Amino acid sequence: MDQPRSDIGDELSGRRIVLTAQRRAEQLASALERHGAQIVHAPTLSVIPHIDDPELAARTRDLIDHRPDIVVVTTGVGFTGWGEVAEAAGMRDEWKAMLRGARIVVRGPKAGGAVQAAGLTVDWVAESETSAEIEQVLLTEGVNGLRIAVQHHGAGADGLDEAFAAAGADVRSLVIYRWGPAPDPEAVVDAVDLVAQRRCDAVAFTSAPGAAAFLAMAEEQSLLPAVIEAFNDGVVAAAVGNVTAAPLWERGIRTVIPERFRLGALARILVSELAASGRASQ
Repeated sequence: MDQPRSDIGDELSGRRIVLTAQRRAEQLASALERHGAQIVHAPTLSVIPHIDDPELAARTRDLIDHRPDIVVVTTGVGFTGWGEVAEAAGMRDEWKAMLRGARIVVRGPKAGGAVQAAGLTVDWVAESETSAEIEQVLLTEGVNGLRIAVQHHGAGADGLDEAFAAAGADVRSLVIYRWGPAPDPEAVVDAVDLVAQRRCDAVAFTSAPGAAAFLAMAEEQSLLPAVIEAFNDGVVAAAVGNVTAAPLWERGIRTVIPERFRLGALARILVSELAASGRASQ
């Protein structure tokens, strides 16, 4: 007989939570449903991989032939996707050998986990999970004359290429995936309306571009003031980390953030916040 799970409860019974992520949304949904939550899926962006991009394969080959001194990894999904590109091009072993010969710098534990999952060693982690920390540390050390490969997140430019190039580095840029439009725009419109009418209890955000897209849709629907007011008076805005929260903070939205920037921690802080608050939305 199965033993009862200690992390299952009804703390979120009657609670409606909007999830804005496309990737790993089911994992977060399952964690919240175990506590009785009703989940509304409204991914604000889609992730479009570049696995068949010949330019990306060519840039990977160039790095294999002209090995970098430093490889900057900004996202776990991007690094994993890069490995898939290398494998599809028949050069995964060479790709891994290139990485073993470089100093691998990562933006946060999730990116570091992806590197370790590939059987590689992380040399330094930006615990703040910001590109700014990577920039500051490497520029302080000095990058003049070094070849640096930068794997970017889906939003593209983050200033690293320009900063390193200005300091004398030979920079090779890699965009492994990009953000695309919402797979179901009407679902996002409906989610914005739920927040504006306070007919949901929380919205979970897992990326800064996703949070920005949600607010952009609210503005497009002429509901941004109502959404901001709702978030600051009853509806919980929860972000997986400081970077994700930035677009919300810029609008003056109170945002709860877990101490550890992980989906499991995000689920736990939602349970804590909602269990301690008043009655569920109608």
